[in-house]
Amino acid sequence: QVRVVESGGGLVQAGGSLRLACVASGSTFIINAMAWYRQGPENERQLVAAQGNGDKIKYADSVKGRFTISRDITRNAVYLQMNSLKPEDTAVYYCSGGLWGSNYVPSTRWGQGTQVTVSS
Repeated sequence: QVRVVESGGGLVQAGGSLRLACVASGSTFIINAMAWYRQGPENERQLVAAQGNGDKIKYADSVKGRFTISRDITRNAVYLQMNSLKPEDTAVYYCSGGLWGSNYVPSTRWGQGTQVTVSS
């Protein structure tokens, strides 16, 4: 199994920035991609960004141009740099590991998540 642990959330004013980090441990050889999801108080969990090997990167339309995902394969880590944050970005952010074939599919258990709150 693969375990993920997220960190880096917090409270920030609109227009500010935060950087989330996630480290995977365990049988990490079974994954070839990592991703960030988020879940607001009224919403289902949604994909924010995913990165596989090579040039495989996907972003939700709502975060394109503002968020950047990056991976450090040597550390089994994935990061999410969030700039120009908006109140609607407020959510619990979750990391996952998974497989990228034609698209990203999460395959690890969810971590506890990290809360991001953006004040207006």
